Amino acid sequence: MTHLPYRHISAISYAVLLMFSSMVHAQSLEDQSAQENVATLRRELDARIKELDVIKRKLADEEANFARLSRALDSGKLETRRGAGGQDINGLPVGAGATPDAAAADQNVAPSAAQPAAGDAPAGAAPNASSASQQPESATPNQPVGQAPVVDSRPPAVAPIFDQPGVLTPRHTLVVEPYFQFAYSSENQLSLVGYTIIPALLIGLINVSEVKTTTLTGGVAFRYGLTNRLEFEVRVPYVYQTNDTVARQIFTGAAANSVISSSGNGIGDVEMTMRYQLNEGGPDKFYYVGWLRFKTATGKSPFDVVTDCVTTCIANTTGTGLPLQQPTGSGFLAINPGLTWLFPTDPVVFFGNFSYLHSFGKGESLTLIDGVQESLGHVQPGDIWGFNIGMGLALNEKASVSIGYDQSIILPTSQNGQTVTGSVRAILGTLLIGYSYRLSPKTTLNFSIGAGLTRDTPDLTLTLRVPMSF
Repeated sequence: MTHLPYRHISAISYAVLLMFSSMVHAQSLEDQSAQENVATLRRELDARIKELDVIKRKLADEEANFARLSRALDSGKLETRRGAGGQDINGLPVGAGATPDAAAADQNVAPSAAQPAAGDAPAGAAPNASSASQQPESATPNQPVGQAPVVDSRPPAVAPIFDQPGVLTPRHTLVVEPYFQFAYSSENQLSLVGYTIIPALLIGLINVSEVKTTTLTGGVAFRYGLTNRLEFEVRVPYVYQTNDTVARQIFTGAAANSVISSSGNGIGDVEMTMRYQLNEGGPDKFYYVGWLRFKTATGKSPFDVVTDCVTTCIANTTGTGLPLQQPTGSGFLAINPGLTWLFPTDPVVFFGNFSYLHSFGKGESLTLIDGVQESLGHVQPGDIWGFNIGMGLALNEKASVSIGYDQSIILPTSQNGQTVTGSVRAILGTLLIGYSYRLSPKTTLNFSIGAGLTRDTPDLTLTLRVPMSF
């Protein structure tokens, strides 16, 4: 057996130790590389999980927006955007009808859907650790997303043709509506004063007259939404009225007609109205709006103007009995409750009103030319029952048209508990056509034409309204 020198054994041992140390070092390098790869994979997995969370939030936002649009469509927003020239019956532009709560819900939902996620990476590129660290720490799957949108339950808008609107002013919104109205009426009156010997022969006076009345009313209405279902309105009119009576008395030797003219102007009767939407309604469902109107007596009463009488007007023995000035108001306080209904069914909206007006009677007297007051006792104007019905149709996003019929039944006037002689029930019937056009997002032009269908109704009525919302 051959024995190696001691130095050879030491060299061999050193070489073996060196080889073993190299193997251990290589193994440690491999382990460190593996750990780094695992850490990288974990960071990539965390980034992908956060991306999935962002996508889930976007999907939830899109679902909320889709649900909001579906409910808005069901509640008649399509008709609102297509009808009334972008204007509702209260004078509000399209978009102003949405409740502030709904607008706030839209603002809460929209940014999360439109804002890009901080950790979004290009397709096919793996995010690094710095991009993963920029992810919001609060982005967890259990976090609530946005706020549920509030459904707009207001009725669809139509071109206004009646005095009482059906769509209320949104909360904290002011509508200023300047308006102007022209009314003209003409009627013939025949008076026979005498006696007959035989049915074909009259001995006495035949008086034929024609009365023409023109009334111009200009004013402004203020409407303010106290809540989304409650609004308050104040209407202040200014009235200018002229009256021409053309008469010719036969058997008196008159060769020409005589004309008696009078006019008057001043503030009319100020009105205050409170309206409340009773239900939410919906497509093919009724909307109901209850309202209560109080009419003041700020205008000049027919009993305050001077009449063409010298000693008495009751027997009409002196003068014509006609007023020398025209009144601008009724002279009586009145209360007027009513109910407005709307029924939307694509592509039209049906609407109407039921109302009752009661005037509070009081003692009155006539003023003669010499300033003497001729007492008439307690005068009670007749109550008025009214109803109307109409239909609105949208032409495009800015224009719409409405057509309707309005009727009022006026009961006889009483004096000292007895019906005034010659006072009978009167029926006023008017056919109305209205147009609406949106001039701007906050201003709309409304125009309506009324034609009298009964003898007691004004022959022609033209109304122009320009509601502006603030």
